[in-house]
Amino acid sequence: MSSITNNGDGETRSREWKAFLFITVLLFPILSVMFVGGYGFIIWMLQVFLLGPPGHGG
Repeated sequence: MSSITNNGDGETRSREWKAFLFITVLLFPILSVMFVGGYGFIIWMLQVFLLGPPGHGG
């Protein structure tokens, strides 16, 4: 039973590290930039079409 679980353990660990590095170095930064940019775009479009420029009402 232990030979089945230990077989390919180094390969699994290598894949886990590659996945971890991919997620932390590429995926999360790209997603955070997309999220912040999308939020800013939504706020911008709301100001253009619905709300008007900030501080215009008094």
